[in-house]
Amino acid sequence: MALDISTLPLAFQFTSPGPILVKLGPITIRWYGLLIATAVLIGVSLSQYLAKRRNINPDLLSDLSIWLVIGAIPAARIYYVLFQWSEYAQYPERIIAIWQGGIAIHGAILGGTLAALIFAKLKQVSFWQLADLVAPSLILGQAIGRWGNFFNSEAFGSPTNLPWKLYIPPQRRPPELANFEYFHPTFLYESLWDLMVFTLLMTLFFQSLSGRLRLRVGALSMVYLIAYSLGRLWIEGLRTDSLMLGPLRIAQVVSLIGITLGLAGLFWLYIRKRPLPDVVSPKGDGE
Repeated sequence: MALDISTLPLAFQFTSPGPILVKLGPITIRWYGLLIATAVLIGVSLSQYLAKRRNINPDLLSDLSIWLVIGAIPAARIYYVLFQWSEYAQYPERIIAIWQGGIAIHGAILGGTLAALIFAKLKQVSFWQLADLVAPSLILGQAIGRWGNFFNSEAFGSPTNLPWKLYIPPQRRPPELANFEYFHPTFLYESLWDLMVFTLLMTLFFQSLSGRLRLRVGALSMVYLIAYSLGRLWIEGLRTDSLMLGPLRIAQVVSLIGITLGLAGLFWLYIRKRPLPDVVSPKGDGE
């Protein structure tokens, strides 16, 4: 007899306790903001640790983190608002309400990349060397940050009755899906995928330290681009609130671009055996 998984015990049913962690008078601490702050702190510590293992001054990564926050978070919000402009045009005061959710990781990557390029140029260090040290922290931060979507009851998928279904309160459901209670927890899918990518990047990093793997400068960043984009490509197809450009899901388009760039970068590094374009002259094409 076939097993109907929808009848299994709902041990993994997810229900958000709400976006607010604690409220003390005028002070409100939200889960979303706490998770972002936690991701930044863990990311900086991890990047500094990896820098030490590469015999690179960890203070360089500490300074870079400030640039990344300044570049990434506003860009993530601007990116989101631009593609949701019809929602914010009538209530422009909501544009700065980032604590309510509504940031896009692709915008953060674009803003962070620009900030890192400027930083690397000013410090006269390799952009790709910095990017390789940041990539594991970035994907780990994404894994942590996705839980902010859970607490805000946002970024969920299509209706489902799977045992690990996510309950969405009526006020957060799309009008056309108002009669459905349970949805795919796409925040969980992406968080788990990000953790797998993190494990892959860390394995490659330490394999290169041990001498078992020749990891050229920039290769780890290319693997990040490919691996994260592959996961986002299929998970985005489940979501009900994708940022759209006409009939296209923007995240899927950007993911395809990321996969293409990552594959091209690895081809350039390992088939053409040439260093990636950088803000400083390459000192070698090795690790």
